[in-house]
Amino acid sequence: MNFKDAIGILRPINDIMGSLTVIIGILVTRQGISFERIIINIVLGALTYFFIAGSGMIINDIYDVEIDKINRPERAIPRGAITLSEAKYLYAGVFIFGIIISIIHSIIFNLQFLNVIIAAFFGFMGWVYAKWGKASGFLGNIIVSISFSMGFIYGAILNSSIIPIYIYFFFLNSIFGLLSREIIKGCEDIEGDKELGVNTLAIKIGLKKAPYIAMICALLSILFFILAAFTELINRLAFSISMIFGILVVFYATILMPKKNLDKKNFSKISLLLKIGMLLGLIAIILASIEF
Repeated sequence: MNFKDAIGILRPINDIMGSLTVIIGILVTRQGISFERIIINIVLGALTYFFIAGSGMIINDIYDVEIDKINRPERAIPRGAITLSEAKYLYAGVFIFGIIISIIHSIIFNLQFLNVIIAAFFGFMGWVYAKWGKASGFLGNIIVSISFSMGFIYGAILNSSIIPIYIYFFFLNSIFGLLSREIIKGCEDIEGDKELGVNTLAIKIGLKKAPYIAMICALLSILFFILAAFTELINRLAFSISMIFGILVVFYATILMPKKNLDKKNFSKISLLLKIGMLLGLIAIILASIEF
């Protein structure tokens, strides 16, 4: 196992993207927190998320090795660059390293190990997803949505054990937005999922009903985002103005969902719109943390 393959199996780009939610959670709750602590929280918080998320990527590849031999033969384990035994040791090492960072972080600022509990739960969710969640379809969608969104909670807890209500709104907004997109992706990939035995919501209830569930999730995502505008954000005005763009894109996607005879191309377009909307939403949250 060489260093390049060991890093590659962590999916570093995905881990970094997830770490941004931790950084955002820290920045939007930074009032009354010293600059030095904010910097330490960002560094240690992002590193914790990076390694815990990375361990989830590894365990996922371990459980998916037989499927990847067919669908993703270029990945490290199927092509023999990393053995199953090496992957298991790497998983344990990366996960433990992430937990150690969270423990050190807790000791430095006397966080009463709340961050460690959340980090450990995050890691546990990664294992549950790899072992059972992915094949279950909708349950896997929920796990993915919660896991990614947990960064907001984790970032906030690093600043204070008292979490502002807007963090919960951002957390729920992210969960329902991601869940909507996961359902739509299941509609888009229904043929391949049938062959792989992945029991997605689209397979369970059909392509006519699944988009309606996705639409409800997207509308709930919009609702929680709007509710956040009525809370004590650092820059409520900047957030309120900038969030409109993301909401409009997501709302347009919801209008397309209940249309009849949607095909793979339509679902791909809706999925892209939801992704753009969520990205604009993240930008709006970042702007909510900036003092002009």
